[in-house]
Amino acid sequence: MSIQQNRIFSIDVFRAITMLLMIFVNDLWSLTGVPLWLEHARADQDFLGFSDIVFPCFLFIVGMSIPYAMRNRLAKGENYFQVLRHIALRSLALLVMGFFTVNIGDLNVEASGLSREWFQIIMVAGFFLIWNVYPKSEDWKKYLFNGLQLVGILTLILLVFLFKGDKDGTEQMTPQWWGILGLIGWTYLICAPIYLFARKSLVLLLLFWFLFTMLNIADHAGWLHTPIPGGGAFQGFAFAGIAASLLTDRANTPEKRRKLPLFYIGIGILLLLTGFALRNFFIISKIQATPTWVFLCNAIAFGFFAVIYFVVDLKGKGSWFSLIKPAGTSTLTCYLIPYVYYSIATFAFTLPLFLKTGVVGLLKSFVYALIIIGITALLGKLKIKLKI
Repeated sequence: MSIQQNRIFSIDVFRAITMLLMIFVNDLWSLTGVPLWLEHARADQDFLGFSDIVFPCFLFIVGMSIPYAMRNRLAKGENYFQVLRHIALRSLALLVMGFFTVNIGDLNVEASGLSREWFQIIMVAGFFLIWNVYPKSEDWKKYLFNGLQLVGILTLILLVFLFKGDKDGTEQMTPQWWGILGLIGWTYLICAPIYLFARKSLVLLLLFWFLFTMLNIADHAGWLHTPIPGGGAFQGFAFAGIAASLLTDRANTPEKRRKLPLFYIGIGILLLLTGFALRNFFIISKIQATPTWVFLCNAIAFGFFAVIYFVVDLKGKGSWFSLIKPAGTSTLTCYLIPYVYYSIATFAFTLPLFLKTGVVGLLKSFVYALIIIGITALLGKLKIKLKI
């Protein structure tokens, strides 16, 4: 296996672990007696919970993946217009999914005539009909697959018309804060084109990382208001990931590769110290997307990737993570399955209280995350997999 392939697998492992943790922390709402350090901090609370770290790590991975994705498309002979078209369509898909998922909590069941459970099941079915990886075909199957995509689009349009929100059922669907998928979409839409045009200059890309970090600081300091979601925070995570990938690329000898984990840990320590210094001016808050949160989480992401790179690339232990591999290669599928799982579970069964409390409850949530990954793997074998 080539070095580049190993590096891509390292990113897949990083993504798989992060998705496993995301499913786990997203299930904590179903438990009681959860330790404070595992939960999300409140908006006004100066605190970094474990759950507050997962999304930044995912954005870091989004950034790490961008150089490889752009390079592969250009290597296939695609021109800039074709690559930009792909970026736009991929971002649009994430924005659409985020638009729907962020509105679920506001659904007025009585006014809409549709329960949240059925709304989620139909919504996810629409997503899969549109963005499933259909086999390439030139015969009648091609028209069948196109027809299924059209059905998916019409399904989502129908949900928009059926949706009635707020207590009095008068509100329509709105973007709100775009949801997790929407925020990823905005981040990708901004960062991927910048990388495409600035990819030949590491210095320029590092300057963009610095620029978005300073935008975030300026936004929270009241010096200016940035209209982009997160005020530059999310782009700061992605560009940290881009920097990590490019620095890894430049480690082109065995000696340099052996030193990479220490180099990443060194970067992480510098970011950690900067984050604690900024705490004199800003609280640590994921909900507010403060600069302190950005620096501390980027520090953790660099340290985390240093360990994964050491284990997977330098020690060749990638097989240790085979069980959760589908979470790294079919990540979007894995993220959306819980919407259907929870909905069906609501109809089918209720867990006893002891499985939703304390340490036993935490173990249940971890097993649940593994079950979701297992379902993802099974769907993959059935040729059901989202790709945008």
